[in-house]
Amino acid sequence: MFKSISKTLLLLLFWQNMQAQVVQDCTDAIPICYNTPINGGTNGFGIDDFYGASSSGCLEQTTTGAIESNSSWYRFRTAEAGQLGFNIGHNSNEDWDFALYRATDCNNLGEPIRCNFFDNSEGTSFIGVGEDPTGDVDSVHFEDWVQVQAGEDYYLFINNFSNVNSGFSIQFTGNIWLDYPNTALDCSIVSNLLGPPIAACEGENVVLDATTSGALGYEWYMDTGSGFQLISGATNSVYTVQASAQYRVVVSTMSGNEISDVQVGFNEVPVTGVLVDESICYGFDTVFDLGIKDSEALGAMEPQDVMVSYHSSQLDAEAGVNALDKEYVPIGGSENIYVRTTSLSNPDCYDVGQSFTLNAIETPVLTFEEQAVICEAVGVLEIGETAPDPNYDYQWESGENTPSLMVSQEGDYTLTVTHGSNGAICQTVRTISVSLSSVPVISSIDIEDMSVNNTVTINTETSGTYEFSLDDGDFQDSNVFEGVAPGVHRVTMRDPYGCGEVQEDIVVVGFMPIFSPNGDVLNETWQIEGLSTLNAPIVTIYDRYGKLIKQMTEFDPGWDGSFNGKPLPSTDYWFKLSYVDDSGNRTYAKYLQSHFSLRR
Repeated sequence: MFKSISKTLLLLLFWQNMQAQVVQDCTDAIPICYNTPINGGTNGFGIDDFYGASSSGCLEQTTTGAIESNSSWYRFRTAEAGQLGFNIGHNSNEDWDFALYRATDCNNLGEPIRCNFFDNSEGTSFIGVGEDPTGDVDSVHFEDWVQVQAGEDYYLFINNFSNVNSGFSIQFTGNIWLDYPNTALDCSIVSNLLGPPIAACEGENVVLDATTSGALGYEWYMDTGSGFQLISGATNSVYTVQASAQYRVVVSTMSGNEISDVQVGFNEVPVTGVLVDESICYGFDTVFDLGIKDSEALGAMEPQDVMVSYHSSQLDAEAGVNALDKEYVPIGGSENIYVRTTSLSNPDCYDVGQSFTLNAIETPVLTFEEQAVICEAVGVLEIGETAPDPNYDYQWESGENTPSLMVSQEGDYTLTVTHGSNGAICQTVRTISVSLSSVPVISSIDIEDMSVNNTVTINTETSGTYEFSLDDGDFQDSNVFEGVAPGVHRVTMRDPYGCGEVQEDIVVVGFMPIFSPNGDVLNETWQIEGLSTLNAPIVTIYDRYGKLIKQMTEFDPGWDGSFNGKPLPSTDYWFKLSYVDDSGNRTYAKYLQSHFSLRR
């Protein structure tokens, strides 16, 4: 979020041996040359370089009433063109701001081209331009890269808003340093003999060279916070530095003495702690949090001082590239993870001496379904893993330790499969619900007819789950078919688990359940609609005693309720319908309602 200036003012000086780098005014800005990490600090401010302004770009007034509270100024000149950025590292509990100006004169800074005035409520350790070195692509504390051209002058203003400061480091970044590692910045702006400030790592050899043509003698001094003290015996043109301090050389010449100062700071080299190997259960969506190993890698080091990264090779760890995501997806099996601990004050100080093994033990993958059906006609079924893995252990809830089991009863059967390796026990548990399925039997078929499109319902008295098809069409779960045209149709009923199927040919026709030949013109004859869809149909009508009353074909107009010209009494009559099937055989239609009523 944006900051509020209602903060408690606390003053904490940077290391004493770094105070010489505190340049509070733009006109005395420290020149930067090469891509050497700069260690600096801030302590108050001198003149107001913004001349009472209330803002400069994103910068606003601090608790001092001015834009500056604890400020430091740097300047540099580009010697090549390319992409340039920088990281300003600091303690995560401190609040720092910066502004970058493209200008040649402190009196004409103009508006900053990059600027950041966000507070540090997130507790981050970096602000800057380009990319956050911790990999946080959404950090509000980083501005876009700067595309620079050769010969451009820049001023970098760094301010401590909270007045609580343990110092900072500056590390330049960007492709310009890959393309021009030694010439990206113009070193002619550094006029002092010993060059720009030097940030080194403990154990490195730092040699200061003050060689001057015609020199008569050299004296070397060191200031660790109590003023410059003569270094006894240091009278050569070069001096090997062994401690962080401000160094001064006095060169005696025929024309007088030449004095040059330089700041040298040694940063502690991280020492990575020993990391223990890890064994985890591995599946297709397994993620291992590498962050849980940070505390082991840090050991006694403070997390605000050191950054931990993980790499898939020693070379990547050495180069500090291709860091693995903390939410790491293992590749499976055993793999070495290489650890790099990097000083946040000076990224050139790092340790890559430790690694650990990540054993991703495969979690058993089961190939069988959770549902199984015993066909009634068979009586038994093999359930479980029929293609077992020899590296797995199998245990049924009922006590058997075989991959599969022969069962004949309905119920739930639970199998636990275990894979153990390198101290990790990975298990998969699956319960199989076994049911019994009977052979399908069609008990009856209901036909709602007397229309162009009829409804056919297939009924069964057997228990189980079945599928249905009409005229060899797609199978469906419903036993009801709508929109069925008159004629001969084939219905199929099957068990989806392969326990059998049955087919029947049905005839869909229509007839009146009641007719009344009483001379009122309505329902005077009884007949069957749709006979024309059948091959050579014959309808025979009987009385309740089985006496043949009438025989009709598709060409008959219907039965008028008489026999030999005499009206028959009101009662129920039965009928049968036969036709010639595709095989040339005469067959009787099944599942038709076989009686109707005569009413007078």
